[in-house]
Amino acid sequence: MSWTNYHSHCAYCDGSDLPVVYVAEAIAQGFAAYGFSSHAPIPFPTTWNMQMDKLPAYVAEIKALRNQYQAQIQIYVGLEVDFIPGLIGPRSKFIQEAGLDYTVGSVHFVDVLPDGRHWEIDNKPAVFAEGWEQIFKKDTRAAVTRYFELTRQMVREQCPTIVGHLDKIKMQNTNRFYFAETEDWYQEEVLKTLREIAAAGAIVEVNTRGLYQNKTTEVYPGRWILAQMKALQIPVTINSDAHKPREIAGKFDYAAQLLLETGYQQVQVLLNGTWQPIKLTTAGIGR
Repeated sequence: MSWTNYHSHCAYCDGSDLPVVYVAEAIAQGFAAYGFSSHAPIPFPTTWNMQMDKLPAYVAEIKALRNQYQAQIQIYVGLEVDFIPGLIGPRSKFIQEAGLDYTVGSVHFVDVLPDGRHWEIDNKPAVFAEGWEQIFKKDTRAAVTRYFELTRQMVREQCPTIVGHLDKIKMQNTNRFYFAETEDWYQEEVLKTLREIAAAGAIVEVNTRGLYQNKTTEVYPGRWILAQMKALQIPVTINSDAHKPREIAGKFDYAAQLLLETGYQQVQVLLNGTWQPIKLTTAGIGR
């Protein structure tokens, strides 16, 4: 049995090491395939996105590693692309022309603060509170609804291969200060989003980063959402959103067990250049 991972970051963005170090770790752990998805360039400065002038070198380096290690592991090149209406999305021209194998589409930014800054919903709690107060006037329902509206818009207009960390906004809600996932309005926003994803045929990742970083008590998305996804026949893949080599399979056994408990028997993996369903076990994937 072996694992795959298609959501990972390296030194081209906010990851800790050069790509080759992640490849070496993936080989050491017996991975069947490993995909890089550095944060795509965006048209304003951040501390974590790749610079536009680095994009050609990034793609070239990953493809060189693919050739170098093809006898040991399959290597793929992607990008995690922010969806910001009017600015960038998974089908932006430069993304389509980059020569990628896949995209991970994610919503990290929700609207704009009064001073013109884009509001990062997964930044420090103080940054989240700033947007909650200044943009949404402490209306949690409006803020969370807007997050899911943007996710649905991304899926409709610029659908990625993989929808990234679907319910990541819950990372700001560990003490249930803002909302409860049992609230009708919250569940309806999630269900509307899942129906959009099902209609588009996108893959949803089971992202383990919040769990192994102790920022959440569940993976993204959580158990009740996974059960709804199974009912809608939405395909899934397990990713760790690794920023360090030691994180490449973080909590994969837990994620696999959770998927099996919610009725999933297969996950989607990119092997031999094609996305395909492969049998899932708690020890990895295998035919």
